Amino acid sequence: MSNGKNTLVKRFCRLACASAIALAASGAQAAETVTIGFTGPLSGGAALYGQNTLEGLQMAAREINDKGGFKVGDDTYEINLVSLDDKYAPSQAAVNGKRLVQQYNAPVIFTPHSGGTFALQAFNERDDFLVMSYTSVPTVTEKGNELTVRIPPTFTGYMKPFTKIAMEQNGKKVAIANATHDYAKYWTKAFVPTWEAMGGTVVADNPMDYNKSADFYTGVSKVLAEKPDVLFIGGASEPTALVAKQARQLGFKGGFVIMDQAKMGEMSKIIGGYKMLEGSVGVVPLTMYEEQGAKDFVAKYHTQNDGKDPTTEVAYNYFAMHTVVQAMKEAGTVEDAKAIRAAMGDALKNLAEEHNPYGVTEIDAKGGMMADPNIATVKKGGIVELQRISEVLGE
Repeated sequence: MSNGKNTLVKRFCRLACASAIALAASGAQAAETVTIGFTGPLSGGAALYGQNTLEGLQMAAREINDKGGFKVGDDTYEINLVSLDDKYAPSQAAVNGKRLVQQYNAPVIFTPHSGGTFALQAFNERDDFLVMSYTSVPTVTEKGNELTVRIPPTFTGYMKPFTKIAMEQNGKKVAIANATHDYAKYWTKAFVPTWEAMGGTVVADNPMDYNKSADFYTGVSKVLAEKPDVLFIGGASEPTALVAKQARQLGFKGGFVIMDQAKMGEMSKIIGGYKMLEGSVGVVPLTMYEEQGAKDFVAKYHTQNDGKDPTTEVAYNYFAMHTVVQAMKEAGTVEDAKAIRAAMGDALKNLAEEHNPYGVTEIDAKGGMMADPNIATVKKGGIVELQRISEVLGE
C-alpha cells in the first residue's frame, strides 16, 4: 500500500473512531485516539524482560491519558497502546509489525530486542512507521534506517571506562566467562579489542550458557586456572550473580567487569550485598542516581507500586513514550512518521525533567539517543561509588 493510501486509511479510521466516541458520549467533546504498537516477548524465557519494557510504556500512556490526553494543534488525543507477544522471535515480530500497521494503523511501534528491530526495519520505511528500539546494539542505527530511534545509548560507550577502572583496580589479565547469547557475543566482540588496545591480555575465553545451568563450577574453574586479575561476566542478573559467587567460593580475589545486561543492584540482592563484588565495575539501578529527574521518577514509581523499585527497562520505556508524544506535539502530527522522527531533537529539549530519568539530552543524526550514564565501581568493604562516563574518561 502506498504512503498516500496509508495516510487516507489512517485519517478515515481516526475520524470514524472519534465519531463513535463522540456519539457514545452523547454529544460531549471527546479525545481522538492514536494507536502506539508494541511487539516483544510476553511469554517464554524472556517474558519478564518484555513485560518490564511494556510496563514503562503503559505507565506513561496511563499518565498521559489520565491528564486528559495531549494536544496536537486543535485536537486532543489519547493513547491506545496495543501490545502483541513475539516470544523474542524476529519472524513473529515482523508478523506483529504488519498487523499493528495494517489493522491498527500504528504510526509508531516499540520493540525491546535487536532481532525484532531488524525484522521491522525490513519494511518500516516502505510502510511509513517509526521503530522505537530498546536495545543498545549499535548496528540498529548504523544501518541508516531513517525511521528508527535507538532508545538507550550503545553499550560500546562502556568499553573504555570499564576497562580503565578494572585495570587500575585489579590488573591487566582478563578471562572471558560471560554468557553465550547474541547480546553477550556483541559485547565480547567489542570488549576484547578494547582491553587489548589498552594494554591488557586475555588469558582465557570460556563463555557459558547462563540460561541452562545454575552450577557454574566447571566453567569458572576452567578460567580461574589461568590466574586472571579480572573476570568478564554478564547475562541476566541472577545467573551473573551466581557466576560471581562461584568465583569467590573458588578463591578468586580479583575484580569483575560486568556486562550492562546484569544490574549490580539486582545481583546484590541474590548474593547478600556488594561485598562479594569488590573490585567490580558495572551499572546500577536508577534508585542510586542522584539527579532530580531520576529521583522524581523513582518516587512516583514507588508510590504506584507499593515501594517496589523500577527496572531500567521500565524507566527507559516510560521516557521513550513521553518523548514520542512530545515529538508529535513538536511536529504537529500524530500520523506522519517522518515528521515525528525529525522532531525528536526538539522533543528532548522540551521534555519535562520528571519524564527524563536518565537525563537523555540529544539524538544523533542516525537516530541514537545520547546520554552520559552513571557507572558503578565497588570499593573495599562493598562501598559503591558512582561516576559519569565522562568523569572516568576525563572528558
